[in-house]
Amino acid sequence: MSELKPSYDELVSLLEDAQKKNRKLSKINQALIDRVEAGGSNRYDAYSTFENSVHLAKQVREKTEALNETLVKLERSNRDLTKANKQSNLFKQRFIDAIESISDAFVLLDNEGRIILQNSHFSNFWRNSNLPTDKGVNLRDLKELAKVRGIIRQAYPGDADTSPVYQLNDGRWFQLNERSTVEGGWVMLYTDITALKVAESARFERAIEQKSQMLQSLVDNLSQGVVLVNGDNKVEIWNKRFSEISHLSPSILGNTPYFNTLQSLTELDLLSKSSEGEAFYVQELSNGMVVEVREHAISNDQLVKTYTDITERHQYAVSLERRKNWLRLITDNVPAMIAYIGADLKFQFTNRVYVDWYGLQPDSLNGVTLEESRTQGDYNKLRPYVEIALSGNSVSFEIEEMDLENRISYQLKSYVPNKDSNGQVLGFFVLVRNITSRRESALALQRAHDQLELRVTERTFELQNVNDKLLKEVEDRRKAQANLLSAKKEAEQANQSKSKFLAAVSHDLLQPLNAAKLFTSSVSDMISSPDKRKLIGNIANSLDDLESLICTLVDISKLDAGVVKADKNSFNLGELMDNLVTEYRHLAPQYSVKLHYVRPNLVVNSDSVLLARILRNFLSNAFRYTEQGKVLLGCRRTDEHVYIEVWDNGAGIAEDELSVIFQEFKRLKSSAKAFSNGLGLGLAIVDKLSTVLEHPIKVRSEQFKGSMFSVKVPLGTIVRPKTSQLNPLVQHSNNNLNGAKIWVVDNDQTICEGMAVLLSNWGCEVITATDYSDLANQVDIANSCADLLILDYHLDDGVTGLQVAEQIKQARGESLPMIMITANYSQSLKNFVKKKHILLLNKPVKPMKLKTTMMYLLNEAAKSIA
Repeated sequence: MSELKPSYDELVSLLEDAQKKNRKLSKINQALIDRVEAGGSNRYDAYSTFENSVHLAKQVREKTEALNETLVKLERSNRDLTKANKQSNLFKQRFIDAIESISDAFVLLDNEGRIILQNSHFSNFWRNSNLPTDKGVNLRDLKELAKVRGIIRQAYPGDADTSPVYQLNDGRWFQLNERSTVEGGWVMLYTDITALKVAESARFERAIEQKSQMLQSLVDNLSQGVVLVNGDNKVEIWNKRFSEISHLSPSILGNTPYFNTLQSLTELDLLSKSSEGEAFYVQELSNGMVVEVREHAISNDQLVKTYTDITERHQYAVSLERRKNWLRLITDNVPAMIAYIGADLKFQFTNRVYVDWYGLQPDSLNGVTLEESRTQGDYNKLRPYVEIALSGNSVSFEIEEMDLENRISYQLKSYVPNKDSNGQVLGFFVLVRNITSRRESALALQRAHDQLELRVTERTFELQNVNDKLLKEVEDRRKAQANLLSAKKEAEQANQSKSKFLAAVSHDLLQPLNAAKLFTSSVSDMISSPDKRKLIGNIANSLDDLESLICTLVDISKLDAGVVKADKNSFNLGELMDNLVTEYRHLAPQYSVKLHYVRPNLVVNSDSVLLARILRNFLSNAFRYTEQGKVLLGCRRTDEHVYIEVWDNGAGIAEDELSVIFQEFKRLKSSAKAFSNGLGLGLAIVDKLSTVLEHPIKVRSEQFKGSMFSVKVPLGTIVRPKTSQLNPLVQHSNNNLNGAKIWVVDNDQTICEGMAVLLSNWGCEVITATDYSDLANQVDIANSCADLLILDYHLDDGVTGLQVAEQIKQARGESLPMIMITANYSQSLKNFVKKKHILLLNKPVKPMKLKTTMMYLLNEAAKSIA
């Protein structure tokens, strides 16, 4: 409705038009009257005059009515105009009251920047500065004049996100907020932000002060020694650690004016080593401390020098190099040719057996390509297998090569690819075994077979000479049988030698590895730095991988040699599976896998150790190929057997690969979190163990959905199986070893040192000895207090740990809780130790398993005393 009302200017215009028309009509009316009154003229007759009068009267009446209507409209418009003026004045007053009510200075400008309207805050602000702010004054000129007179000290122009800010000479601050109007003018608000600026400055100063205090506190609490030298070679900042490392007292540092003059007071190197302002070097002090020194040039010719105590890291690097040499010694003494070739086909590692075979110097092949190390003919034979390995697949093949004496040698080579977490092939391992003897035996058997076939054929066609030929054939068979018996005897002797070698390898390789793991665990307990603990964790993982590699190679060799025999008896399957579940539930979070388990109450007849190896391989593969999935361990019983099954919903196996997964060195692509250093022997060992146990293996899989591996085990005959009383994996509430008095007997001094450090870190009081006499020289065996005895089974001079334990028992009159440690994995030893109620741990010993076993025995001993 407000849009239909005429504006003030329209009403005024309409009134003026009405007045003009009114005056015009009055003139017309007067003219008509004058004409009528002059009707006495002879030009018109009476009728005509009457007719004209009537016509004129009609027109006058119409014009008068129109004029009256116009006057009514005009009166109405005047009323509307009066009302509109009142509303306009009311709105204007309200607007003035509104801008007066705000605390900010308000001004309204036209499109040329002239003042149209302002509130009292705006006028008072400029009036105090003796500047005119009357209507029509240009604000731009006003600002320039204020700048010239120094009223505005500083102007900070705004941008798209901030408003302009002005600082006045009296210390006040104003913020300008502006907006354009429809006519092209501007509405501006000047907000006094002095209090805000003062508070902000105070807050900033407090923050700077707090930052300075925090920085000083940070410097004082750094583990590094820090000193700041200004451009005048004077010490500005130093911390307590610098004073400790340099042996310079705070008073000396505070009173000595120049930094270089301090050099004569300390052996710590204080002089600058670089003209470019950046330097790094290591200094070893007379007290054995190793210090890492760094120089950093900063602005204004200032220099920051940091001194870091890296004694522990330096000692660890030396120890790491020593351990590296140990590992090199181990690989050099493995009776197999081992090498590693990168993706660029260059050798990166060769063991001593490998270079000795080719008559080369150690490490002489490193950096040499495979093609350069061979004649062209030899390399062309290897090229197809190299391409298979580089494509990500393991391959084994037999090949003929000439040895150093130019004799033909038959070798079984295996190329195992090394992949990163993304499946990219980084290179491949080369494992070479000499199978010349086996090949020659096979050829001899083939020749004998061919000869027999030839004799049979000749006998068929020469029946007339059957007697002579039969005698000759019998003689040939006798010779062949004699050759076979000789070959069999040589093979048996070779197997016996291999068995002895495997026993020696199990002990000699695992002995230094056991010491390395003990020292690694001890160092991990003593280091709190996350970066160093991560490095120690990587070393521990590498040692675990080496242990797994050695054990796997030894196991596959034992199985190939036929020295592994099953020791079957009836036992509770639930107890075996409980231990496996406890072991793998600790690994489940590492691989983001949920392990589900249904405990069976069954008795089976099998070898518990070999059966556990099979189930561990099943679970390891399930964890390896299942990423953020589920693994189920359970049983399914039939009339006389039980199927132990491991299900997963992982990547699954393609149908065409199901027939090759049990081959040696065959490894499928695993998940990003899986083991990246396996040799692909797990399922090959499972296949051989199932043959030894006579337990069939079954596998079902669907690619991208999951797999199921099972082993068929016969049921046992025990009605009420006895619950094992020696289960060190049971959790107990008392896990504190503080103050426990432990005696350790091991013929390897390195292992004694490692055990001493590890057990001391757990709070134990440790006595280590290499034999009974050494222990007797350190303690009174009969009367000294001891809580636990840890013995190595194989000691020097044919003495066993059991014999030492018996000597200690005779001296004390009672037996101590005992843990026997050995690298001998034979079942006969396990059964013998079990009958004596002694807990047995195999080398290399896992520290957490050792700790759990110790707590179990100490808790059991405490219960028996109570």
